[in-house]
Amino acid sequence: MDKSIVLAGAVGLIGVIYWFFLGKKDEDGQVMTDVKITVSGGYSPALVKVPAGKEVTITLTRTDPTDCLEEFVIPDLKIKRSLELNKDEVLKIKLAKPGRYEFHCGMSMYKGAIVAI
Repeated sequence: MDKSIVLAGAVGLIGVIYWFFLGKKDEDGQVMTDVKITVSGGYSPALVKVPAGKEVTITLTRTDPTDCLEEFVIPDLKIKRSLELNKDEVLKIKLAKPGRYEFHCGMSMYKGAIVAI
């Protein structure tokens, strides 16, 4: 009887670990044309949804003095911006096609994505 309890607990724990690390992440966010991203220990929010074919304003505010976060890069769009500490950096972009556009810091340590729908 004790072995079956341990086995059931282990299977349950494996399920929780699988769900936490590999399960669907929060991609149910609202589609926005005015996005505000705080850059502090990463990006918040790290996933944003925007409408494809419409101009979108992305305002980045860096509050973290970490050197890595000085740069904001969207490789697929060939965008690279320097972020000054405690100052807004405004990007205006228009994503013609739906898709996922990854972004990251200058060293690719902190990551996020823009999803055009």
